[in-house]
Amino acid sequence: MKKNVAVFLDRDGVINEEVGYLDDLDKFKVIPCAFDAIKLINESGMKAVVISNQSGVARGMITEEFVKRTNDYLQIILCKRGVCIDNFYYCPHHPTEGQEPYRRICDCRKPAPGMFSAAARDLNINLKLSYMIGDRFLDMEAAKKVGVKGVLVKTGYGSELLQDDGPNTETVNGKPDHIAADILEAVKWILKDRK
Repeated sequence: MKKNVAVFLDRDGVINEEVGYLDDLDKFKVIPCAFDAIKLINESGMKAVVISNQSGVARGMITEEFVKRTNDYLQIILCKRGVCIDNFYYCPHHPTEGQEPYRRICDCRKPAPGMFSAAARDLNINLKLSYMIGDRFLDMEAAKKVGVKGVLVKTGYGSELLQDDGPNTETVNGKPDHIAADILEAVKWILKDRK
């Protein structure tokens, strides 16, 4: 069976506006160009897969149920516009903060490969042909670890990272393959790169 190609998407700061720890659906605002971006992914035949660290769970700020409710809410908003996410994955853990069972070193918190591996297994994805769009160098490092091309967007935390006086923690492993203004520009670059 032919394997699928995926565009892995960080959620907060890429699809929806970054608000720190999202703890209320009233704060949830989709970045307007995300609708067109996800539509392009859907129409291309690639899988749109959200993978996000949600350490607010470990820190006691939100529950796993709230993360799932937020993802369901996002899917409803997208479906109303005729687009969809193929699957959602999140990591509720943090290695040093919070309470058990969430305070632990895990295989799912980016830059660890666990969420990519789960998606590849569940959706029959060829990681070597896939892409990651994120707003942190951590997302780029995660992408590199699994052989996925990384696109860093300037929305969310991305613009801060790219300022000369910003918190530049880019490493060789965290170097993006491309830098884009937003998710729509990132997807357009991906579509050109695939040709």
